[in-house]
Formats: sequence, structure tokens, C-alpha cells
Amino acid sequence: MSKILRFIMLTLIGAAHAAGPALAAPADAGHGEVLARHWCAACHIVADDQSQGTDNVPTFAAIAARPGFDPAAIARFLRDPHPKMPDMQLSTIESVNLAAYIATLKK
Repeated sequence: MSKILRFIMLTLIGAAHAAGPALAAPADAGHGEVLARHWCAACHIVADDQSQGTDNVPTFAAIAARPGFDPAAIARFLRDPHPKMPDMQLSTIESVNLAAYIATLKK
């Protein structure tokens, strides 16, 4: 086997192994809610029982209601947030859980 082919195979195996826990475990929206209340509630309204957030940021329900809402895309976004958001340094599974929670708010 050539060195290049071996390198590609080892890289793919490593990537699959790294993603494995996130792909194998089902998303936990309950844990996502805990994360949302801890990290996100200072700016976003993350639940129906919350009355105040920061102006000009969407509620989690509004995010979930957007056309084309995709929990996987939200999870990726949360791992590399835009400059206005704090760098929460969420793990892959935490971002998947948080995205799963947001998805539960779609009406």
C-alpha cells in the first residue's frame, strides 16, 4: 500500500473515531436545555418561562421556526460561533444536544 493511500485511510479512520461518540449517542435535548439556560439565556430567550433576553437576538423558538432549520447545521455553528457570541467551546455532543433542544421548540 502506498504511503499516500495509507495516510488517507488512517486519516479517515481517525475522523470516524473522533466523530463516533457524537454519531453513536442519540441527542439529549434535556441536557441541551441545561446548556441553553447556562450559556445562552443571558442573551436569548431559550424557554417559555423566560421573560427577558437581549434586544435584537432571536429567541430559540424563532431560530427553530426558520425555514430550512437544520439541527446539524446549528450544532456546527455552535462549535464555531460568530464574533458576537461568546466562545463556549462546546464539545461535539454538547453542540448536538443544544441543537436538539432548539429543535424541540419548533411550533
